[in-house]
Amino acid sequence: MHELSIAQNLVEIANTAAQRANVQRVTAVRLQLGALAGVVKDSLLFCYDIASAGTLLEGSKLLIEELPVVIYCPQCQQTVALETVQAFCCPVCGTFSNDIRQGRELEILSLEAEEENEHPSHP
Repeated sequence: MHELSIAQNLVEIANTAAQRANVQRVTAVRLQLGALAGVVKDSLLFCYDIASAGTLLEGSKLLIEELPVVIYCPQCQQTVALETVQAFCCPVCGTFSNDIRQGRELEILSLEAEEENEHPSHP
């Protein structure tokens, strides 16, 4: 299951960014995941909880935006989303295309952090 190593890398990158921004606790990590990234979403979500333990991300949510495969069709001269990754043919005209414009992403978009004053300290 390579999703664990991917989750560990995501957590390391996000944890470092949070530390640099002087964040006390991350509440959510937003991620784009392309259909061709070779990552199983449910496995990544499971592994994220394990990998984030003991970090500034512990208890945070991994919010995944799934992206379809988008190709450029030379016949239609436009980009089109594929309904399936089984055939790289334009759904409009049926022309084959291997000009992939979207679908390989595995990218952290943003971190959401808890505001410092959300948990005021009591004297």
